[in-house]
Amino acid sequence: MSIRAVVFDLDGLMFNTELIYDQVGDELLRRRGKIMTPDLKLLMIGRRAQESLGFMIEMHSLKDTVDELLEESHALFFETATDRLAPMPGLHELLEFIESHKLPKGVATSSSHGYVQRVVGPFGLLPRFDMILASEDVTQGKPHPEIYLKAAHKLGIAPSEMMVLEDSQNGINAAAAAGAVAVAVPHQHTAHHDFSRATLVANRLNDPRVLQLIKPHK
Repeated sequence: MSIRAVVFDLDGLMFNTELIYDQVGDELLRRRGKIMTPDLKLLMIGRRAQESLGFMIEMHSLKDTVDELLEESHALFFETATDRLAPMPGLHELLEFIESHKLPKGVATSSSHGYVQRVVGPFGLLPRFDMILASEDVTQGKPHPEIYLKAAHKLGIAPSEMMVLEDSQNGINAAAAAGAVAVAVPHQHTAHHDFSRATLVANRLNDPRVLQLIKPHK
């Protein structure tokens, strides 16, 4: 197996946004006299916002529209994220390692391009990626493999030559269904997810086992 490119999920994988979204989801439902459940969290995480909020509306019989919840959740997110948003452990080290091996890298996220700019832009990392795919670029969200099939196509490689780093069950299932080398990097909100389809479950982004998979093998 030879890795020719690395593709990153964004939320909860590159940045600690899932910690913030966890609070946003709780607050959205608290305002409506409802409580977030583990089953709803599992359905929502890793999916496009419209789909996640659709599940929230359905499971709690909310009267809000998806657009109304989307606007409210975005406002809550960026209020909460002030001074709290941070890269996940090992991100900078992994980026440097990939670059030292001259491999292309990309981002494939369930969030929008505008969101990517607002979250990643201030950290100066966007120019370091060769390709960015977001929710507007696909018709089917994760766990459907469309976004990772498109990522491989844009990078000019076979999916089997692409490592995908994900933090959620939905993301890992999308990567595995595309035929990529699916690497899970769970955090406190996804440690209980089913990662049985992952090639590797890592402790952090620069886990030595991740680096070993990326390193060219003679």
